[in-house]
Amino acid sequence: MKDPWPLRLLLIAVALAFLTLFVGLPVVTVFVEAFRKGAVAYLAAIRDAETLAAIRLTLLIAAIAVPCNLVFGVAAAWLIAKYDFRGKSALLTLIDLPFSVSPVIAGLIFVLLLGARGTFGPWLEAHDIHVIFAIPGMVLATTFITFPFVAREVLPIMQELGNDEEEQALTLGAGGWQILLRVTLPKVRWGILYGVILCNARAMGEFGAVSVVSGHIRGQTITVPLQVEILYNEYNLAGAFAVSSILTLLALLTLVGKALIESRIRTR
Repeated sequence: MKDPWPLRLLLIAVALAFLTLFVGLPVVTVFVEAFRKGAVAYLAAIRDAETLAAIRLTLLIAAIAVPCNLVFGVAAAWLIAKYDFRGKSALLTLIDLPFSVSPVIAGLIFVLLLGARGTFGPWLEAHDIHVIFAIPGMVLATTFITFPFVAREVLPIMQELGNDEEEQALTLGAGGWQILLRVTLPKVRWGILYGVILCNARAMGEFGAVSVVSGHIRGQTITVPLQVEILYNEYNLAGAFAVSSILTLLALLTLVGKALIESRIRTR
């Protein structure tokens, strides 16, 4: 039984209105404001020394956090999907922990643990190891916030595909690494790529946890989202929107990549 066409039309209109108001309009506003003073002013804002330093730091943090989460996500998904063990439900709960904890609280936890007056702060300071208000702390915070993405995308695929091919490979004499590299990973490669794309987008756009542990040292511990905040607070709206356009483009590319991967998965 199909719904009446007036109802379908109403639902479509509501959905389009919602998307236009909360997605389309903000995206258009970002680019309109970014180019309000012209392309020259836009490029000048992007080429600013502090903005370039923020971009480099953002890429560095993502380049460290994403591979770490890739290894953890695949290992955790493999462990949960292929084996039964005590603490399995606890591990699943821990994987979802960053989704339920505010990023600001997560950053504060690292400060309380690793800050100068934290639990391990005096020992770190005695050995001249700087974590909080330095790049290592920003990497830790970003890694914590983003570690569920790969695991949560790969795990359902592994569970759905089952263990038949792995068991066949095992009976033919394949070892654990051979099964993982030649049987399991090729089957879930699209899920891995999907999780990596989401993880990378969140890593580059993370604000709350990174803001707490960064110390806001210009040119040293400022990422792209933090640079947007600084420019906005200084009433440099053109610069703030210009830098924001970088994150907006990243979000759009993420959506395109997500759609392509979902289409590929459905085709397969």
